[in-house]
This record gives sequence, structure tokens and C-alpha cells, in this order.
Amino acid sequence: MGIEVVVEGLTKSFGTQTVWHDVTLTLPPGEVSVMLGPSGTGKTVFLKSVIGLLKPERGRVLVGGVDMVNSPERDIYEARKLFGLMFQDGALFGSMNLFDNIAFPLREHTRKKESEIRRIVMERIDMVGLVGSEGKLPGEISGGMRKRAGLARALVLDPQIILCDEPDSGLDPVRTSYLSQLLIDLNAQIDATMLIVTHNLDIAATVPDNMGMLFRRELVAFGPRELLLTSEEPVVRQFLSGRRAGPIGMSEEKDEATLAREQLNPGDAAPAPPRIVPQLEPSPGLPPRQAVQRRRARVLEMWDQLPPHARQAIQSGFRAVPVRGEPV
Repeated sequence: MGIEVVVEGLTKSFGTQTVWHDVTLTLPPGEVSVMLGPSGTGKTVFLKSVIGLLKPERGRVLVGGVDMVNSPERDIYEARKLFGLMFQDGALFGSMNLFDNIAFPLREHTRKKESEIRRIVMERIDMVGLVGSEGKLPGEISGGMRKRAGLARALVLDPQIILCDEPDSGLDPVRTSYLSQLLIDLNAQIDATMLIVTHNLDIAATVPDNMGMLFRRELVAFGPRELLLTSEEPVVRQFLSGRRAGPIGMSEEKDEATLAREQLNPGDAAPAPPRIVPQLEPSPGLPPRQAVQRRRARVLEMWDQLPPHARQAIQSGFRAVPVRGEPV
């Protein structure tokens, strides 16, 4: 099972520019979480801070008892082995075929025999649907295949936490749909904690157990997916509906005069909360996601803290797949 990631009071700046400050959230073990936000809000910076590749000025990231911000570098290096990281472009070596690209972490960080490496690599290649392409170079395959190869490489060390940096970048809607299903299928098979950074609304609507959003240097919200999907927060509703009217502008933030003009224009009124579509299920033949039961128990513990719209949406999901002891 994946392990919990606890983020406390995280603040990151570059020079005099604050990227975000006082970010606090918990990635529940084995669940799939998505971090949303307009371009330029520091989503990738957050991902790199979680794994210890960037050093925030304040705060902690606790992973298996190790603080990825403040612990000695040798402890951070060891804890980093718990992670698998999927980069936007796959980050494959252009001169290596897919097999050698995927085998690279095993050859670099373990002393396994080549026969064992081949077994593991071919298992991961099969898991992401690339059997038959292992001899091809990255330049000989499509962008979607490179994404899947990058994901396979992130899986070869059996990570307990998987971080995906905009996995949909450069993919058309159909390939994005396949990738969304692949992420759910992987979670069903390995029960890893997953954090996906994206601004893709289809992924946000169908994949995660939990959602968060960064805007104006702050974490707007983080919690069960229904909390954001039914949110009355103007920036959340604008982002999820893809409308121009709202706090988000071309330069991320609109000035007060522009917002005031929009409020006077009834044609730009805030949209109704979106219809919540069912979360993706694992493909036929795969085991059910173990995270589903853990998430339900966790959501029930926070039930009284959730707003009515979120509770109603969660109850609708519970009725679809009822479990003993849950509210209906």
C-alpha cells in the first residue's frame, strides 16, 4: 500500500517572488489526488518540493518519517526511492530504446541480474500497453507512447508514491482518456499513493479521489473530489467551467475594476456547479481499488465538516455502490 504524505506550512519563493505560501494538506495513503491550477501557479514547483528536488523556505513534507525539506540529504535521498516520478515529456534518453530507458533506474540503483531486470521491465511494459515497442527509440513513437514509457520507468522500482507532472500535456482528448484509465488501472494494481498535477478538466472530473487547487500564491482548497466539484468559490467554479468571467485572467489575476465590471454584467454570471460524473472504475479483469474503502471511511470521519452540496454529491456516489454503515 502507498504511504501518507503530510505537507505542513510549505512556502516557496524565487528571489522576491513568492510562488505559494503556507500550503498544508495530506495525501491519503493509496488514494489518487489531483492538484489543479491555472498556468503559472506553481504546480510543478509544488511537485518538485514534495520529492525534495526544490527546497522551500519554510514548512515540512513528511514521508515515512523523513522530512523532505529539512532532513539530512542522505535521508532525503533514501526516502526519494519511495517515489516514482513521471515528467511532462517522459524525459526519455533519445539514444536508448524503450527497454533500456525503462531499465535505467534498475541498473543505476540496484544490483539485480539482467534476467531479473528483464522480467521487471517487461512486466511494466505490459502494464502500460507497450509490448512489442520495447526495441524502438523515443523518436520513433508517438507522444502518448512516450508518456506511457515514462510511466513504466517510474514504476520499475515499485514506488509507494507516484507523482505525475501534467501527464496529459501534448495529448489529444482520446489519448488523454486512455491515460486517465491507465492511471486508475495502475492504482488498482499497485495501490500506490498518487499525485497528478494537471489543468485538464477531464482528468480532474474522472480520475481523483481528492482534489486541490492553487491560485494567487495559496492553496484554495484540498479535500474529497466532491468538495471542489460542488464548490461555491468563484475561482474554482470559473476554472472547472472554463469561463472567462471570474478571478482568473490571462495574466492569472484580474484587477478589481475588471471584476467589478463582470459582476455588473448578468450575462457573465457565475455558472451553476458542474454535474459530477462517476469516477473511473478499473478495467474489467483488474481487482477493485483498495483505496475506495479507505476513502469512504475517511470521508465519513469528516462528514460534519463538509458543506451540504459536497455531502449530497458524496451520498449519491455511495448509493451507486452502497457499503454497509454508510449514510444513504
